[in-house]
Amino acid sequence: MASQTYSREEVQRHSSEDSCWVIHNNNVYDMTSFVVDHPGGEEYILDHAGQDVTMIMKDELSHFHTEGAYEMMEEFLVGTLTGPTGTTSVSLNDSSVLHKRSTSTATVTTGGKTAVTTTTISTTEEEDDYHKPTDLVADKKTKFLDLSQPLLWQLWNCNYSKSFYLEQVHIPRHVVGSAKIFGSPFLEVFTKTPWYMIPIFWLPIIAYNVNKSLEAGLTTDQSATIFFGGMIFWTFAEYMIHRFLFHVDDMLPDSSAWLVAHFLLHGIHHYLPMDRLRLVMPPALAVALAIPLNKMAHTLLPEPQAYAGISGLFFGYVLYDMCHYYLHHARPFKFHFKEMKTYHLKHHYGDYEGGYGITSKVWDKVFGTELKL
Repeated sequence: MASQTYSREEVQRHSSEDSCWVIHNNNVYDMTSFVVDHPGGEEYILDHAGQDVTMIMKDELSHFHTEGAYEMMEEFLVGTLTGPTGTTSVSLNDSSVLHKRSTSTATVTTGGKTAVTTTTISTTEEEDDYHKPTDLVADKKTKFLDLSQPLLWQLWNCNYSKSFYLEQVHIPRHVVGSAKIFGSPFLEVFTKTPWYMIPIFWLPIIAYNVNKSLEAGLTTDQSATIFFGGMIFWTFAEYMIHRFLFHVDDMLPDSSAWLVAHFLLHGIHHYLPMDRLRLVMPPALAVALAIPLNKMAHTLLPEPQAYAGISGLFFGYVLYDMCHYYLHHARPFKFHFKEMKTYHLKHHYGDYEGGYGITSKVWDKVFGTELKL
């Protein structure tokens, strides 16, 4: 725990978007860099900037926080509170302690004088071995994966059951920068994709297909109409891929090889949802998904319409990936995107078995998987 101490008055001076501090259990946290990424929206932090958030974070009805949320706060710890306080300082490494404190009061008489003593006792329930807390170098909550070491080799050799893996991989963690997947720096490069690589890679391919549709005989209006139809079809493909490929949890075989495949495909995004370099789809994976869609378009449609339709579908994908990154790491416009950010982050931090739409809720409503905010 940080050794620096601050008074309440000092913390209260950090109550803006540019410098946002909060108090929790008499510890002081600088949340400035996390304001935009807060799953519930930046206003929920800013409304309590410079204040004590201990009670509101405990309120499960108005502002529920997972154990992962308490773990994330450790990164932002800057010191402790000085002066008169109403609670005892508690480390957040084990969030269960926050809810298992008991106070006993005893009256003691000595030499005719009576004194009242109050004793606060922290208790924890006995847990299974893999639920016992480990140090911060290893996984902060359980003996799952060591975030300071390459993840893939650990997962391949772990022999975890499918049920334990799925439980753990859907508890969000947070690290500074990016965790390593491979030990090899060469291989590691191919696991990271900056957001701007998506338009750089795909827009020339989209332009090529649009041009081919015009060369094949479509008018500009015809090509534009089919292009728009491809974009609409992408919203359906987006939902189906997210629900039945990325979240094929029930059908996932119980073996290390399949768990590794799940982890690489989508599990790592749920495990580390705020990793900026593993949020958009790597071009190699996107191409692997695009090839059968392109083949299907040219099988079902005449060549000119196939070119126009697939260009619209690819453009819909580019908008989807840009929107996905925007919802995770930007301060979105109030119109549509603000609600979709809260909606999508509830998928990550609340219920991953619903809310599969990224750009809209339309197909969630159609198929009954809409999350209620």
